[in-house]
Amino acid sequence: MIEKILFENLTKEYKLGYAFLSKSFLVTECNKFFTDFVFPIKLPVGKSIFDLVEETIGLEDDFTAVLQSSKKSINLDKINRENSEEDISFYNLKIIATGDSKNPLIFLVQDVTDNTDLYRINLQQRREILLLESILNTRNDFLTGSILGDSEPIAKVREMVKKISLIPTTTVLLQGESGTGKNLVARVIHYNNRTDKKQFVEINCAAIPENLLESELFGYEKGAFTNAISDKAGLLEEANGGTLFLDEISELPLKLQSKLLSFLETKRFRRLGSTAEKEVKVRFITATNKVLHELVKNGEFREDLFYRLNVVEIKLPSLKEMERDVLIIANHFLKVFNSEFKKSIKKFSKKAEEKILSHSWPGNVRELGNCIERSMIFCEGQILEEDDILFQEICLDENHVQMDIQSSGVSLEQVEKQLIQSALKIVNGNKSKAAQLLGVSRDTLRYRIEKHDLQYKKSD
Repeated sequence: MIEKILFENLTKEYKLGYAFLSKSFLVTECNKFFTDFVFPIKLPVGKSIFDLVEETIGLEDDFTAVLQSSKKSINLDKINRENSEEDISFYNLKIIATGDSKNPLIFLVQDVTDNTDLYRINLQQRREILLLESILNTRNDFLTGSILGDSEPIAKVREMVKKISLIPTTTVLLQGESGTGKNLVARVIHYNNRTDKKQFVEINCAAIPENLLESELFGYEKGAFTNAISDKAGLLEEANGGTLFLDEISELPLKLQSKLLSFLETKRFRRLGSTAEKEVKVRFITATNKVLHELVKNGEFREDLFYRLNVVEIKLPSLKEMERDVLIIANHFLKVFNSEFKKSIKKFSKKAEEKILSHSWPGNVRELGNCIERSMIFCEGQILEEDDILFQEICLDENHVQMDIQSSGVSLEQVEKQLIQSALKIVNGNKSKAAQLLGVSRDTLRYRIEKHDLQYKKSD
């Protein structure tokens, strides 16, 4: 009984769902988390796991191997689901033997959405750092040249960065849409014309809970709050002599805006729980994808802090403002992913270039990078063709498609069937690419093709 209670508590604490399975792979017992995972099926007990979790379809032999102890376990990582807020959640699935004759298998589901988001952010930052490190040997002009493009807006950004880099104390505000490279520009400003190894310290104001953000910035003394078992320097101290980059500055809570303003005016601050003042010298670079002066008008951002941060403002252009620069950046990603994937793709075909130029790129450089990465994963030749370029959204034709439900109703099965047929047509029957377009696994697509008895012949 005690073991049962401990097990239930652990599953709640770690967002863990479980289902015990019989020898015939039927669910005999499960918790609420598992039931929510297999929504809309509210009573999964007595049903086959293969009917409940579509990712397990085709794994019957593997389940049998675990059951017979010839295989230790089955792991399915980062399975995605759309949650009730229409966001994507990620789960790790694991099937292991229990040694119990009545319930010989247990199926575990763990929510790893937070870890997956952090992994994506970390991967993006590591790529940007890798890009910078690869060009540090040639320093100034080449470093500024890592801001790619020949268009007038980019040339203006490069010129401003060169001038700002000569003054290591100037406060800079970077404004631009998400994915326009604000993080990269901040690093270029820091590293350009530097011969020392002063720190570049970054913090995303939107990624850290408000109750932790203050201690992350200013540090704390032992005993300042529960679990403060030792002194800890904040990011301001870590950045001393270098650069502190505050991304998503518009998300900084008003209480912390006041404290940050005080520091900017005096260059002094106190750790949480301390009366001793500390003084540091840092360059402040902030970034936002929102219009700060509009937030000031609405009372969501302090006007005095806005003027303190907005000493020099650099507006980063969106990709659609950069004309043919999109091809320069696309070719840069081609080189990056050739190295990363150990491939030797030489170039884009003319039609592929036209397809890239015709896209609006609402996600800007980040979306472009993801698109080239996704396209190169599946490309088997040495030239990226038009059909290899896979945009993230589902494009049924060249025009925007809007689907309305008529008063007479609609068949969801028929809609799904038509979407699969359209995706297969776009990629000339390539199931892997069609699955990518539809945002599902290849096995899931294969199951649904069989379910609808679809046949598709590749065109010549």
